[in-house]
Amino acid sequence: MNIGDTFPNFTANTTIGEIDFYSWLGSSWGVLFSHPADFTPVCTTELSRLLTLIPEFAKRNVKIIALSCDSVSTHEKWIDDIKHFGGFSGDFPYPIIDDDRRELAVKLNMLDKDEIGKHGLPVTCRAVFVVDAQKKLRLSILYPATTGRNFTEILRVIDSMQLTDKNKVATPADWTQGSECMILPTISDDEAQKLFPAGFSTVSLPSGKGYIRKTKCPDVD
Repeated sequence: MNIGDTFPNFTANTTIGEIDFYSWLGSSWGVLFSHPADFTPVCTTELSRLLTLIPEFAKRNVKIIALSCDSVSTHEKWIDDIKHFGGFSGDFPYPIIDDDRRELAVKLNMLDKDEIGKHGLPVTCRAVFVVDAQKKLRLSILYPATTGRNFTEILRVIDSMQLTDKNKVATPADWTQGSECMILPTISDDEAQKLFPAGFSTVSLPSGKGYIRKTKCPDVD
């Protein structure tokens, strides 16, 4: 899949029962995280971390769903470890997909050929797929199985995409929510003055080209 492609729908058995992905997503954005196996150290740290970040994803209208190459019955036992490691009590707040047969991992091209599981089969890499409310793939990151994800970065990119969907700006390197943005090069200075009443500054460059124009981060609310 390429960025902007329609993300394929699927049905799957999960820890909350069988779901149709599109129906489950509804009008929300979604993030699908794949995991090599249950009862593994890095995966447990990741899913525990997500427990603390659910409010951050929720306020961005983003639903979370995980996938692991084991059965729902195994997931349900693993959830106790995940909650304990994260110091979390209460109902588990997001579903985990049963992909024991690796059908979805194959469909979405998530297998890591260099990492072989206990049954002699390839395990999934740590895929991240961000899907918007129109069911379009907006972000794809593939981490190797041995490297845990940076969830702060995933939230940062979601912030950027949701901001730039609504405003004619782009976000520079290492941007964080509230920091200055860049005006799109397709916008003329005259149009920029109308779009950004707070003003903008143009960076002086050796080329003499005024293509780096910085402006206050627009209020998306």
